[in-house]
Order: sequence, then structure tokens, then C-alpha cells
Amino acid sequence: MERLISIETDININEAYQHLVHPKSGGICTFIGTVRDLNNQKDVSHLFFEAYEKMALLKMEELAQEAGQKWPLHKVVIIHAIGEKKITDPVVFIGTSSAHRDAAFSASRHLIDRLKEVVPIWKKETYQDHSSWINAHP
Repeated sequence: MERLISIETDININEAYQHLVHPKSGGICTFIGTVRDLNNQKDVSHLFFEAYEKMALLKMEELAQEAGQKWPLHKVVIIHAIGEKKITDPVVFIGTSSAHRDAAFSASRHLIDRLKEVVPIWKKETYQDHSSWINAHP
């Protein structure tokens, strides 16, 4: 199983998708998490993401391997952004490709859920009147 695991300042959605294309894949599933303008009924101005990169990449690689053992995947892409992000900017890209859609859907859902649980990434939410550091993926 081929994989692309990365932490980037900017996520190029088209390039990430191209890494999932495979001649034996009839199903490609992607999840793109973006910055929204409201959280806990507060207007969000922007976010800032920080990661313990070495450990984050290691955990992301473990997640890709775990997914490859559970589902018959051809390719996996896991990319998370760091730095300041504006409203609507992509901050996480999860993608899987497989012969059939069920494996791609299931693996993608599993990857985003597990990423939120185990990958050391934090975000600082800046609101109109204050900011707050929180786990990037509660």
C-alpha cells in the first residue's frame, strides 16, 4: 500500500487527490476538514495550528499502516496543516483508494477519527474578543 503522510503549511487539494489515483481503485474517498467561522457560539477570526511534528508524522504513519491492515487499500493520504489558517482554509486531508467504495469510506472515517484521538496537534482559536489554545481534534 502506497501512502503520503505529511504536515504542511498549505494543503494542495488537487495534488493530494492525485496521490490517491490508482488503476485498480474503483473507489476514492476524501475528507477535507476546513476552518469554520463559528465555534461554541463564538465568532472565529482565524486558527493557528501547531504540532509536535516528529511524533505527529510517526503517529500518522502508524494510522496509515493500521488502516492498511484492516481494509484492502491501494493508497492512503494523510496531510495536516500547521500555521495560521483563515476561515474556509483546508486544515486536514484524509484520503483512501481501494477497489471498492466500502473499504475507502470505512478507512477514511477510521483515519480521521483516530487522527483526532492520537496525533499531537493543537490549535489556537482566535475569536473577536480573545483566543484560546485547545486540542485540534477534540
